[in-house]
This record gives sequence, C-alpha cells and structure tokens, in this order.
Amino acid sequence: MCGITGFISNDRDAAEAPRAELLARMCESIVYRGPDEQGTIVRGRAALGMRRLSIIDIKSGQQPIFTPDGTLAIVYNGEVYNFKEVREELVKLGHTFKTDSDTEVVVHAYQQFGESCLEKLRGMFAFAIWDFRGESLFIARDRVGKKPLFYAVTAEGEFVFGSELKTLLVHGRVKREVDLAALDAYLSFGYVPEEFCILKDVKKLLPGHFLRFKHGQIEIKRYWDFDLSKVEANRSEEEWTSELRAKIAEAVKIRLISEVPLGAFLSGGVDSSTIVATMAKLSDQSVKTFSIGFREDSFDELKYARLAAREFKTDHHEFIVTPDLFDLIGEIVWHFDEPFADQSSLPTFMLSKMARDHVTVVLSGDGGDELFAGYERYVVDRNRDKFASVPAVFRNGVRRVSAALPHAARGKNFLHNVSLDSVDRYIDSISAFNGPRKALLYSGELRESLNGRTSAGDKVFQSYGNKSELPDAIARLLYLDSKTYLPGDILTKVDRMTMANSLEARVPLLDHELIEFVATMPSTLKMKGTETKYILKKAMEGIVPDEILYREKQGFGVPIGEWINDQLRERINDDLADSRTTGRGHFDGNYVNTLLKEHAAGRRDHANSLWMLWMLELWFRRYVDV
Repeated sequence: MCGITGFISNDRDAAEAPRAELLARMCESIVYRGPDEQGTIVRGRAALGMRRLSIIDIKSGQQPIFTPDGTLAIVYNGEVYNFKEVREELVKLGHTFKTDSDTEVVVHAYQQFGESCLEKLRGMFAFAIWDFRGESLFIARDRVGKKPLFYAVTAEGEFVFGSELKTLLVHGRVKREVDLAALDAYLSFGYVPEEFCILKDVKKLLPGHFLRFKHGQIEIKRYWDFDLSKVEANRSEEEWTSELRAKIAEAVKIRLISEVPLGAFLSGGVDSSTIVATMAKLSDQSVKTFSIGFREDSFDELKYARLAAREFKTDHHEFIVTPDLFDLIGEIVWHFDEPFADQSSLPTFMLSKMARDHVTVVLSGDGGDELFAGYERYVVDRNRDKFASVPAVFRNGVRRVSAALPHAARGKNFLHNVSLDSVDRYIDSISAFNGPRKALLYSGELRESLNGRTSAGDKVFQSYGNKSELPDAIARLLYLDSKTYLPGDILTKVDRMTMANSLEARVPLLDHELIEFVATMPSTLKMKGTETKYILKKAMEGIVPDEILYREKQGFGVPIGEWINDQLRERINDDLADSRTTGRGHFDGNYVNTLLKEHAAGRRDHANSLWMLWMLELWFRRYVDV
C-alpha cells in the first residue's frame, strides 16, 4: 500500500532540480501512507512520485518501475491479488520481469493490453503510468473506489494528481477556493460525494474509471459498473448459499497473501464475523482480531466481538474510546482533506492505531450492507413506500402542511418525507439538512452565491436512484448507495483512517467477482420482508453463532449526543459562535443557536447536525484559513 502523486509540466525542458524538490515535498505530505521509502522520477514533462508501505516483494518492489525498454513508468497504490496469474500470461507473451511485485505486472499489462488491462486486475488500486514516447499520462482507479485519486489542471495547464488532496495543495498552483455546490452536498450527506470536490479546481477520478491526459486534453472513460439488472431466478436458496460461501472464501483467501503480519477488524456484526470465521478456517494459526468499544452501554458492541473471538479462537485485542480522545480531532480533520462528518471516523482511527502495533494488514467487513441490503433504512423506506401510491395532489398538500408547522413541531419531518416521490423520499431520509432545513440554515448570502445550485448532490443521487433498467426498489437503492455512500463515506473513512496509521485495509466483500455474483441474486434474497442480509445470514448459519447473525443491528455508533452535551459542549458552542465562523456568512446564526439550545435542553436531538457544522468549521480553519 502506498500513496502516489505527481504532475505533468508544459515544458519538457524545464529545469529538473526545482521540480524534483517540489515533487519530494508533495510525497512527504503523505509520508504516513508509505513510511518505508520514497521513489521519484523527473524526466521530460513528467514528475512522478510515491511513498511505499512494503507488503509484497519487500526487497525489490521499489517504485517507480519501468518497462524494459524504458518507455513506460508507473507509480502505484494498492494490491492486485491475481498478479501472479496475470504475470504468467504476460511471460507467455514474451515479457520479462525484474521484480516479484504486482506493480511491475500492472505496467507490463498496460504495455501489452492498453486500457483493457484494467479488466484483468482483481484488487484495489490507483495508479499513474507515463508514456515517455507518446507523452501521455494514464491514471486509473479501482472498480469500487477503495483507493482515492484526485486531479486538477492548473491555470498554467499543468496536470497535477495525488492520492490525497493535500498533495495537490503542496504543488502550490491549486487554489483553495471552495466549491459551494460541494459544500451544499456535504451539508446534505455529511461527506463530499465523488462527483464533487470541496475545492473548485479539483476533481476526483470516479471509481471504475480511467483518465488519459495528452497534449493538454483529458479523456475519461468508465470501464466497470455495478450491474444489478441481470437477475437469475432459477436457482434454489440452497444453491445460492452454497456458492455464496465459496465465493466469500475465495475472496478472503486471495487477500491473505502478505509478507507482513496480518489481522482483522472485528465488530461482532454479521459482516466482520463472516470475514473472521472464514479467515480462521483458512489459517493454520490464530487470527489477530481488533475491536473497539465505549463506556456507554448502549453503544458498546464488545460482548459480540468477544463472542466471535471465542468462537473462532482468535488472538483478540480491545480498546475503549473515551471523550478525552477528541484531542485527536484536529489530526483527523487534517487526514480527510475535505469536510467529513461520519462520527465513526474517530473509533476507526483508534482501532487502526491499535491494530498497527501488531500487524501491517487488516481485513475488514465493509461493503456487506450495500451488497446484501443491510441498512435498516431500507426497511423504513419499504414501510413508507405505501405513501407513494397516494395521488400527488394530496401529497403536495401534506408537504404544505409540513412547511407551515413550526420548526420543532413533532411530525414535521415525517410529513415532509412521506409527501415525496420514492427516490426523493429516500434521499431526504439520508440527508442531515434536507431542503426545508437548508432554507432555515442558509444565509441569504449563501443562497445568492449558490445561484440555483442548491441540492446539486441530490440531483446526482436521483440519477442513480432512478436507473430504470434496475428490476425493483431495493436494487435501485443498493445501486444508489454503492455509487455514493460506499465510496464517498465508508471507503473514504477506511482508507484515510487506516493509512493515517500506515495500516493497509483489505475488503473481501467488495471483491468485484463476488459483487458480480451477488448482483445476480433476486432482491428478495437480500431483504426478505423486513429481514436484512437474509441470504448472507443463511449462508453463515452453523458457522457464525446465531446470537450474532440474528441480533438487532447496531452499526458502528458513537455517543456523540451525550458527549456534545457534556465534554464537548463548551468547545462546540464556542467554535460555532466564534466570529471566524459567523464571519464566513454561510449560515443563519439564530438558527444555529436554536439547534444548540434545543439539543442542550433535550427537546430535539441535533447531535448529527451540530457535529456536521463543527467538522465543517474545523475544516475551514485547517484548510482555508492559512
């Protein structure tokens, strides 16, 4: 695992020394992603760099790696688990190799197959290949978005890229001007979706896409997508569960390849327990597992993690999160680069920090909710879907009633939600600040500056949720979440928090071959009635204890509401009322004050909203006020 960065200059004859010094500083800004070594090349127009966390071929896998004829060079972040099979194919085609690394296989595969090489790669990756002869840059990102990749074209025409946004800022020619449409999307969802970047001049390469930059022109193409339209209805439940177990075992097995110590995150939920159970079966020694808990009983899942650890005889480690760890908030905000409000980032950071004391690689159970319809919000949406059959004229009337109710009126949000069409209703339900709340939150200045771009994120989500070729409502919601929440929140959190601690995380449930198999399952096997993850639970019966499989879903919750009213109350109040915050002119101060007072008095739970506003302000102070 590594971090990559670089830039392509307009002038191939520009002095190398200043560019080499700049490239070195860009690499050093992400040293935690790869503490083992740094590699750079500055030649002609190209400046490519990387930081390496050595996992495979520790002795000879240094980057950049060149093809034997010297025409191509690669910097690479990730793991390709089937690289040995691809290498064998390339050897038969006449290729010779100097290392045993997957990085060298990727650049040879590109030399042989061009952009089609991506179809052969099974794993997680973001890489850049420079063609010295054709003077073109090829960058690509894995199918699901496990590894990040930012890019920008400066006013001077330079192409700049990096695993993290901060490398582009070190470059110095990327402006720190905030994209208000991205800000608006953040306030909806608590993260900046992949179609946006918080800085106006920067973009993210979308998952499953590649980009070619040549002679100042950019070409972007999609090479893979979630396909939930080809459902197979002629298999029995027993056939599905049998093959699912085999597919999961294979996805886990190929991710156990490592030259360094390896373990697993264990929450005690269905997904992580499935991964650990499979690892235990495949390993000839105890799996090292890592769990995190809270002193607040309602948020503590350690008893289930301990149950799984006993069942699978793991070498188990635990850590208790307490509010005093909020001294780390500034560091965490810095690692995300963009505003990010998922509160579970704090325990994920601490879990990664603890695991790194014992291992260099962990497997996690992320992705199961998007794959098998695991979120309780799918159940809520199904229960509310009956309102969609109510004629629009009546639902519009309900919406007007909701709008007329006072801010804190009980039922106001429910009435607004059920008055909407199906996809809009779901988007509204996952939004922290929906349309009516933004109308209260936004200042006139912000509304004027947005100039009609309000809810640009909602429109992107609608385009995914209204995909007409998908067979049913659950398939559409799974597709929507797989394109938005999964890469924008879940995988961003896992990548940044593990990499902040120089820890590699591997995600077996998001193996693309497993995804393609599960995509052919009828939605009724994923959510049967109100039973979420039905088919996964059936597949793991007799392997994972029923007490884990059929317990009430809790999620990776954090007692933010209690902490905001206690240890964090003064700090958040001071920061949100500070002149630097109010001086930005984005929000109505009276409404923000109302949120603070209602939460403190216990009249309404505004913990998520306040946390989101606080994270945004801390981001401004770290990245804009410089």
